Amino acid sequence: MRAAVLEESQSDLRIADLDIDAPKEGEVLVRVMAAGVCHSDYHYIAGDLQTPLPVVLGHEGAGVVEAIGPGVDSVAPGDHVIFLWRPSCGRCEYCARGLPVLCDLGKSMRATGGMPDGSTRFHRGSEDVHHFLGVSCFAEKCVVIEEALVRIPDDVPFDIAAVLGCSVITGVGAVLDAAGVRPGDAVLVIGAGGIGLSCVMAARLAGASRVIAADRVSNKLDLARDFGATDVVDTTRVSLPREVRRLTGSGVDHSFECIGNPQTVSEAVSSLRRAGTATIVGLARPDATATINPSELVLLEKKVQGSLYGSAQPHADIPRLITLYRTGQLPLDRLISRRYPLDGINDAFAAMVSGDVARSVLVLE
Repeated sequence: MRAAVLEESQSDLRIADLDIDAPKEGEVLVRVMAAGVCHSDYHYIAGDLQTPLPVVLGHEGAGVVEAIGPGVDSVAPGDHVIFLWRPSCGRCEYCARGLPVLCDLGKSMRATGGMPDGSTRFHRGSEDVHHFLGVSCFAEKCVVIEEALVRIPDDVPFDIAAVLGCSVITGVGAVLDAAGVRPGDAVLVIGAGGIGLSCVMAARLAGASRVIAADRVSNKLDLARDFGATDVVDTTRVSLPREVRRLTGSGVDHSFECIGNPQTVSEAVSSLRRAGTATIVGLARPDATATINPSELVLLEKKVQGSLYGSAQPHADIPRLITLYRTGQLPLDRLISRRYPLDGINDAFAAMVSGDVARSVLVLE
């Protein structure tokens, strides 16, 4: 099978021929049909974050089950599935508390670049090639644990299913589940990429009276308006907190930082009105620090929280998101700006870095 391999950081991905093992106990072999090009993968390409190399990247995707290992009973060959890069066991303390995205299952896989037993199913001759976040869907096929899959109806387009597995559930979940935006709230979304636009859609869905989208790229702001933003702010031209106060009078009830930049994290807090909540969604470098005035938190009762994977319960939330897509309440077809073959993956990342697209998807079918 063919896969996009990162040999070393700060270099292009290379399309390589790999051997793939049959699934072992509790594992599933999936033919990848579509994979989203996400900025989280780019952090590893750029060297901002580290993972064992060489590695097959890709964590947002969908495909068809080809084979199952012993003990697998939730999916069968021929099933259509979405990958989960935060699988959950359903039994640990966090799962019992309704926080499955914080489950320890898969922690070792993320650290070792292997399966739960530490080994890999990808090989290039005698060389092992690592997995990424337990998924590795920048490939024609991958082997994942059973818990990393959600079965979906056969009529859901694979490119739509792919973005549901990361950007959509992350953005929508941050708004509806983590923050609990209510009708009439004023909302600020910083960063109008795939996750930010999903936040915009969810804010309008929740009945927000005002949805302000901020970005440095004009065509992304145009997209944000198309997805329901009532106001847009070009942050290359004005101070974001000052502009937000000009638009609202006192600030927003909720802000969502979807970039992972220390400056915009600080701006997310400064743009809040009294008792407002800033939800940090963007992934930052491990050594990044943001400046926040503690007096704002105490005297104005502002709140700051993080949201991982939309603070979601994927097995329950993905079917809900599919229903919202089918009823036209989440216009996800417009979220996908471009589609590329596997061989075009470096072009897809270049377009993402330049800001030319909201979301690109690799189509492997």
